[in-house]
Formats: sequence, C-alpha cells, structure tokens
Amino acid sequence: MSMKSVSFSFHLLLLLLLVMHGDGSGTEETADDLISKGNSVLRLHSMDHDRQTEDDGTTVQSRVDPLSRMDHMDLSVMVFFTLKDLKVGNSLPIYFRKKDSSKSPRFLPRQEADSIAFSLKELPNLLRLFSLSRDSPQAKAMEATLRECESQAIKGETKFCATSLESMLEFASSIFGSNTRFKTLATEHLTKSSTLFQNYTVLTTPEEIPAPMMVACHTVPYPYAILYCHSQVTENRVFKVSLDGENGDKVTAVAVCHKDTTQWNRNHVSFRVLGIEPGTPGVCHFFPADNFVLVPDP
Repeated sequence: MSMKSVSFSFHLLLLLLLVMHGDGSGTEETADDLISKGNSVLRLHSMDHDRQTEDDGTTVQSRVDPLSRMDHMDLSVMVFFTLKDLKVGNSLPIYFRKKDSSKSPRFLPRQEADSIAFSLKELPNLLRLFSLSRDSPQAKAMEATLRECESQAIKGETKFCATSLESMLEFASSIFGSNTRFKTLATEHLTKSSTLFQNYTVLTTPEEIPAPMMVACHTVPYPYAILYCHSQVTENRVFKVSLDGENGDKVTAVAVCHKDTTQWNRNHVSFRVLGIEPGTPGVCHFFPADNFVLVPDP
C-alpha cells in the first residue's frame, strides 16, 4: 500500500510526532530506562498471551514472564479499573508512566527502517549491528519485543509491530478502510510532576468518544522506535477522563473499556489488580502519555 492511499491529515502526523518525540532533542534511552519501560509495557498488553489455551486443549509456552511469578505487585500495572468505577468523585489509584522525550528512541525514516531485519531469528545479527552483548539488558529487551511481535494474536485480534510512522498509518488504514480518516487520542499531563503513582479523583463526567473501531498503539523497547498496534473485533468503549491527583497533578487521560474479556488468559494482570473473576466484562485501563488510540474521525 502506498502512502498516497492512506487517509490521514498533516495534523495527525504532527501530533503523533509530538506524542512520541516531544521537541526532538535528547539522547539515547539508557539500559535501565529501556528495561523499566519494557517490563511494564510488555507485561500490560502481553499477559493474555502468557499461557493461552488452544482449541485442542494444549497450552502455549509462556512468552513473557507472567506477573504471577512476582512476590509483590508491580505499581506500574496499577492502570486498571472497572466501568462502574468511572464516576464523578470516585478516587482511583493510578500509575502514570512519565514521558521523557529526551530519552525516547527515534523513529527511523521508512526506507532505513525497511532495510533492517525485524525478526527474532535475526537477533544475533541485530545485536552485532547495534553493538550489544547477548547478555546485556538492551539485548534482553529487544528479544522480548521481537518475541511479542511474532507471537500469535488472540482470537478476534489483529496485531502489528510498526517500525516506522508510515507503516503504522498503513496498518490503521487497513483496519479502518483506505478512505476513512482517523484521529489520535492521547493522555495529556496538564501539570509537571515526578510523582508516578497516586490517587486520582474523577473531576467531571467522562466524555465517551464514538469508536465503532479502534487501534491501540503502545511503545515497546528497542534501539529505535517501534509501535505495537492492535485492534479487536469485540466491543470497546473509549473515554477521555479529567483527573485530579492528590499530589496536585492534573491529567486528561485516555481510557479504554473492554466489554468482552473471555479470550483473556485467566492469569491476566487486570484480574489480579481488580480482584475480579476472569472473563468479567467492563475491564478498563488508562493509557500512558506515550501510547495512543486511533479512532475514525467522522
């Protein structure tokens, strides 16, 4: 598909660049930053792949270390809530990962990105290309990302790891239709703060964004920017929520609520966080500022 066939605006592309890169200045992401962000991001949208049961009753080997092996709850997974919790005045404990554009990997130009193999079997060559040792934290993060990108989608899901902005837009266009315009929704932090985890109060009635279809995109750890994007055929609801933190932080957050969770693994992290039964409908989660949702723009 050529870029000419993708229906999007210059303003959308500009917003995506701002969401992902800030002002464009900065240095390469450190190993600690890479692993910290990678562990939380991959854990959040990979838990339903950890031990998926196939139709014939067999079980797929775990692809990412499941949260259930941890002795204590990781605060970075505190982004879940239920639809009934989304009421004015309710207080929700939320972890918002802060976006640091100075440490974020940059998108490569489409031609350059396409010239680099993005495949688990090419990992040894990729490590040589980026001068990384096999046992380094960066190498382990790369391997986790490649494994997740090559893992089988759950039933009803279409997934894609975009190595460039253009390929991400083409994937979105394939979901929405080549003649459909779409817009970006992203969480905005209205105040600057170093506090990652605190209680937030819902200030106003959440605004529901019409979303007959949606594509969610998540940043994943890699030497250059990669977006893990996916879409599901099950019904989802998208909201913009005004939040006031107990530390004084103000956030306009994007949240997605999933009506059908029956295909999720019984050990999905959201069930543990919320203390609910597997398959419970109306499981919701907030998006950090460097992730975003694409929806049709009527």
